[in-house]
Amino acid sequence: MNNFLKGNKNILVYPLILLLIITILGKNLFLSFLGNILLLLFLIPLLLVIVVLIGFNYYKSKISTCNNCGAISLGLSETCMNCGANLENMSNKDQFNKKPSESTIEVIAEEVK
Repeated sequence: MNNFLKGNKNILVYPLILLLIITILGKNLFLSFLGNILLLLFLIPLLLVIVVLIGFNYYKSKISTCNNCGAISLGLSETCMNCGANLENMSNKDQFNKKPSESTIEVIAEEVK
């Protein structure tokens, strides 16, 4: 039995400390502590999702499309890497920022025989 206690002191020490904390400070403190830990476990993934969405929107605003060749770039350079056209003079009304109501699609109806 002594060999078991020498090797596994943590098995006995932590439950005794926990028992002392609960009896001295009360179960309300212990329950609120556990509640805060569980709340953090739910809020940290939510915070990570919000950070990812903000980063996605940031990079989405940096994307520009070349009017000459249609190549997509992240806006880090002033010229198109595909055709060499100047990207600074182009307006930011590319396909990602355009609203669907601003686009016009012409449809020609034909009779099928």
